[in-house]
Amino acid sequence: MMPVGFLNAQNLTGDEALSKVLIEGEGWQEIASGFGMTDGACGDAEGNLYFSDLPKAAIHRVARDGKVSVFMEGGPKISGLKFGPDGRLYACTQAPKKQVVAITLPSKEITVLADNVQPNDLIVSPKGFVYFTETGKGQVTGIDVKAGNTFTAATKLNAPNGIALSPDGGTLAVSEYRGSNVWTFRVKADGTLDAGAPYMTLRTPIGKPESAGDGMTVDAMGRYYVTSALGIQMFDSTGRLSGVIARPQNKGTVSCAFGGPKLEYLYACSSDKLYRRKIQTPGAWLFSKER
Repeated sequence: MMPVGFLNAQNLTGDEALSKVLIEGEGWQEIASGFGMTDGACGDAEGNLYFSDLPKAAIHRVARDGKVSVFMEGGPKISGLKFGPDGRLYACTQAPKKQVVAITLPSKEITVLADNVQPNDLIVSPKGFVYFTETGKGQVTGIDVKAGNTFTAATKLNAPNGIALSPDGGTLAVSEYRGSNVWTFRVKADGTLDAGAPYMTLRTPIGKPESAGDGMTVDAMGRYYVTSALGIQMFDSTGRLSGVIARPQNKGTVSCAFGGPKLEYLYACSSDKLYRRKIQTPGAWLFSKER
């Protein structure tokens, strides 16, 4: 009997099959429900998981033991969240203004890093550079936080959406929402990107050209987990599709991230609910080799 969450179309013979990641008998567990729309899943250095309820302008926190609490409410409406090496929580805001901001903990003071932009999702590099997708513009924009300026990092992408970094911080990956590619770029020492190429190919629903590629995360072995219309598509570090993890419910799954004491849980934001499942490989933490 196949473990819960497998689809028939998967690589069973390769060295990075889903059977090396999923645990037999371990399926999706509902952690919380009743939200407007969950998004922006991200973990912190301690294994706590944060996510936004976008229409309700709130951020929630899932402690290492799985208990959910309100972290921040009455603030901006947020579509993307990631921690940076300085311990701040970086966010893409959709209202009242479209901005990229940094939230200082524990004071929750908000600092605007980029204004009058069209941010969707973001990632922060170990050197402190912020990269965010501007889906409507078809580009990735960077922020040199120390210098206080923005720069165009990559262009001519087909509705770029999700964004992630390899465990060593040297490769940036970007998913296409309206296309089927996941692009990768080499991150140079000065924060600029080069060597862009369509490195991974997302499966699309039958008869449709759009993958609905969305938020993504990376595990400690360099595998990429990309949310899409079909589920969470997992690729090995060479860009080969290992398989598709079924969505936790028959609704849009737009964001995923690792959390838990040892980053052993894969969390998924699925419409009005948050789910998690335990897997065999822990998530990657970019800013420290020790937890």
